[in-house]
Amino acid sequence: MTAPAGRAPGGGAGPGGGVGAVAPSRPAPARGPLATAPTAVLAAVTLVAAFAVAQGTGARALGGVVLVLGVAWCAWRSWAAAGAARVVAVVLLGAACFVASHVLAGALGAWPSVALAAVVLGAGAWLLVDRRR
Repeated sequence: MTAPAGRAPGGGAGPGGGVGAVAPSRPAPARGPLATAPTAVLAAVTLVAAFAVAQGTGARALGGVVLVLGVAWCAWRSWAAAGAARVVAVVLLGAACFVASHVLAGALGAWPSVALAAVVLGAGAWLLVDRRR
């Protein structure tokens, strides 16, 4: 007697699946608006946009609101795919880049320091979150 397709002789699951077979796990895809855009790009753009809003309106608090909303969005969309540890690492890197942009502004200028911080944040986010997709 031959075993049904997908089962090894004796009733166990063979390499083709069958009863008890477990599908390989994959990270969940990013979610939300712009789900196909890399989180690295969105994180970098968030830093630049927050500074632009603060600079353009003269209201630093408004730039802070843009920054907090952008961080929350990037974290939410990446949490399932990358996991808590990687997302927290990117958030901490973003905070360090934010501080570094302020420290470097005196030597480089405001916009160049924000651009440099955004590039570093984008590279870190890609390594920690997007590379796994």
